[in-house]
Amino acid sequence: MCDHHPRTSDIDFATRKIAIHLAQTKIIEQDGDNFKTKTNSTFRNYNLDFTVGVEFDEYTKGLDNRNVKTLITWEGDVLVCVQKGEKKNRGWKQWVEGDKLHLELTCDDQVCHQVFKKK
Repeated sequence: MCDHHPRTSDIDFATRKIAIHLAQTKIIEQDGDNFKTKTNSTFRNYNLDFTVGVEFDEYTKGLDNRNVKTLITWEGDVLVCVQKGEKKNRGWKQWVEGDKLHLELTCDDQVCHQVFKKK
C-alpha cells in the first residue's frame, strides 16, 4: 500500500492512477549480504539481485527505464540504496518493523512510502 504517490513529470497521469490501486507482492531472499528481490504486480514485475556494499549498473526496466549506478549499504538495520544518474536524490530505504516491511522511495524532492505486510 502506498501512503503517498509521487507526482513527477516522468510519470504520466494514467500510470499514476493505476499505480495507486496496485496490489504488490515483494519476495526477498537473503543469504548474508546477498539479496534476490522480486516485486510483482498485475501491472509489471521487477527483479533486483545485489550484494550489499558492491556498486553495480542497474537498468530500471519497466519502472522509468533509466541506467543508474546503484550502491546499497546497511545503516544500522536499514538497507539504503543510492542510485546515481540523471536524477538527483534518487534511491530508497528499506527496513522491517514487526511483520511489516517499509520501503521509502525518493527521487528529486518526491517521496513515496510503501508498507508491505508479511504473509
